[in-house]
Amino acid sequence: HRFLSEEFNQITLSATLFPALFLGVAVFLLNVVVNRLVGMQREQIGTLKAFGYGNVAVALHYLKLVLAIVLAGVVAGIFTGAWLGQSLAELYMTFFRFPFLDYRLTWPLVLGATLFNAGAAVIGTAVALRAAFALRPAEAMRPEPPARYRATMIERLGLQRFLSPPNRMILRHIERRPLKSLLTMLGIALACGITMVGRFQEATIEHMLDVHYKLSQREDLAVTFVEATAWQAISSLMGLPGVERVEVFRTVPVRLRFQQRSHRTILKGIPAGGDLQRLLDAGLRPLALPAEGVLLTDYLGQMLGVRAGDRLLIEVLEGNRPVREVAVAGLVKEYLGVAGYMELAGLNRLLREGPAISGAYLAVDDRVRPALYRRLEEIPRIAGTAIREQEIRNFHRTMEQTMLFFTFIATIFAIIIAFGVIYNSARIALTEQGRELASLRVLGFTRAEIAYILLGELGLLVLLAIPFGFLIGQGICALFVQGARSELYRIPLIIHPSTYAFAATVVLVSALVSGLLIRRKLDRLDLIAVLKTRD
Repeated sequence: HRFLSEEFNQITLSATLFPALFLGVAVFLLNVVVNRLVGMQREQIGTLKAFGYGNVAVALHYLKLVLAIVLAGVVAGIFTGAWLGQSLAELYMTFFRFPFLDYRLTWPLVLGATLFNAGAAVIGTAVALRAAFALRPAEAMRPEPPARYRATMIERLGLQRFLSPPNRMILRHIERRPLKSLLTMLGIALACGITMVGRFQEATIEHMLDVHYKLSQREDLAVTFVEATAWQAISSLMGLPGVERVEVFRTVPVRLRFQQRSHRTILKGIPAGGDLQRLLDAGLRPLALPAEGVLLTDYLGQMLGVRAGDRLLIEVLEGNRPVREVAVAGLVKEYLGVAGYMELAGLNRLLREGPAISGAYLAVDDRVRPALYRRLEEIPRIAGTAIREQEIRNFHRTMEQTMLFFTFIATIFAIIIAFGVIYNSARIALTEQGRELASLRVLGFTRAEIAYILLGELGLLVLLAIPFGFLIGQGICALFVQGARSELYRIPLIIHPSTYAFAATVVLVSALVSGLLIRRKLDRLDLIAVLKTRD
């Protein structure tokens, strides 16, 4: 039940974070597109205002355009969402072995999603329409005056002599339109950052497994007895063929209380100096068990609000149910589960019992494992065995079928967004600079040269945006890690270099494909049509 509850919490987090990110990028893109569209259509807006059309009429025109696009996207999104929802329901029905799990797409859900997307679109459009409201008819019907000429930083530093004319034009255009350049970089950086979110979890899961099963839980298998057993059972286990080492443990269910907070978990006693199960500090170094006091997993300590030195009330939930007050000796680092740890002899003294054990960790010879597993199944006192290799496979399967399902979908959408942002930026740049590029063609510039001027600017902005995209991605990943913390597992914020490489590759490939598409449009540029003017 707890695993299922935490899984639903994870779904809620993913269903909140990823749509918020995607809608945020959509609002940003709408703002940029409409803002530049208003700038290019300022003369038409001025003419409409001169004929008596007010700001509301002009705003409704652009809102209708945006809402028509939103409606098409909502229709496609409803069908895609229904398919993904049904796929997820089938996945959970198979994984959790539910007898029946039906996904229902209700009208309130459809209406809510539609209104939410429409509201985001209206916000992004309304902010951009402020420029249209500020236009006066007489001013708007005149061509926009050129920017005031001033020497660029490159020219002030005297570096222009080292640059070719096309390179100087690229840098001059970027510096003289800093806001547009920054907005383009921000859009590309957001796309890069979102792409990182869908990929970083694979490396973190491998790190979690390495820490848990290589540094902490180092046994080949663990056996659990039906009930607490005398210490002498260790001799029987050591006598089994293939067993090389045995380390026992004692577990009891407890409720931990500190001030007004409490939590139900297990308290585990392990012998000091053990090697098959080791406790780790915050630096993932082996931590010695104190002779007195209790160690808590770091997340459990945060839940209870305790620190080293605090007095903790322990209510044992089996046997005579004793209640003891114990000092917190420190916190241990664990990514999976929550528990308390004591030295085995100290736990038995706390329970006022003899040297009893609940199970044991075994290191065994690989050559006799199958025979040993069968032999353990025949021992009546053993309630169950946990094989380390099987646990690792099950963990991989759980993550691949649940958490990584969402990250895969998020990665696909992030790639689409990255391409959309970059292509949209290139397409807008072509529309804005079409007249200037056509003029350069008339003056003798080749197609390759004008393509270099346009796409060189985009390429430079892409290269400048990628490092900022890495920073944005780190921030988004940190938010995801913070929100995904639960009793079952805590995802560490570890971003592998391959994640950065993947995000950068997606952005660069998107820029390359966008450049090729824009180059085709440049090659088909109608010089006469572009140079026509109504002056």
